[in-house]
Amino acid sequence: MPKRKTTTERPKRPRPPKSAGERPPVGAARILAPALPIEPPDDENDETHIKEVIKEVQAGKGHLFREIIDRYRSQVTGIAFKMVGDYDDAKDITQMVFVKTFYNINRFDATKRFSTWLYRIAVNASIDYIRKFKKHKFEELDDLTEPRDAPLQTQTPEQVYRLKELREYVLKAARKLNEKQYTAFVLKDLEGLDIDEIAQIMGMPQATVRWYLHRARKHLRTDLRRHFGPILNKLGIIDHS
Repeated sequence: MPKRKTTTERPKRPRPPKSAGERPPVGAARILAPALPIEPPDDENDETHIKEVIKEVQAGKGHLFREIIDRYRSQVTGIAFKMVGDYDDAKDITQMVFVKTFYNINRFDATKRFSTWLYRIAVNASIDYIRKFKKHKFEELDDLTEPRDAPLQTQTPEQVYRLKELREYVLKAARKLNEKQYTAFVLKDLEGLDIDEIAQIMGMPQATVRWYLHRARKHLRTDLRRHFGPILNKLGIIDHS
């Protein structure tokens, strides 16, 4: 009799448990991803180099600050834009952020990540700008950013239109969140930062960040279900939990 082939099943990798405080809103990641490229995290070698540049600037070589501007301009402008929703305002905020960073460079703690310190300045400057001018304008994202990948090429024209409509609605709905919820949402779901760094940027415990993020996502889930339930279901990105 021929020998029966035996197959060895590969053990399934255990999935990490979902945290209630980090559960994404209904399809928000998929809705926003095509128009919101996330900057890669800083390389450790890059962070070390930037800190060396900072030492030189602190020692009086102010002209080297240009390298810091060139390295972080796009990230700072991206955060500011997602906070205030207007590209021209974001550019103004970016300029203010780097001016403030330059004049406070001696206060930077070299034991911390420079990007975290800089992003905190950017977030605070954006919040101050919103408080001062009460602006809640929102420009078309597709005109200002390049797609991170090309998933829309395989979708029908109707799906492309619906996802574009959903992206705009999610971002406008997010502006109804309170200040801290919105900041947590921008830094985590739009910028892709980890909870630890967000906690440092916002100056609060990680548990508090998770709570604000949880509340923000809960509001967005409810809002999306109320206004776009049938569309989300048709696109296959509805959350039934």
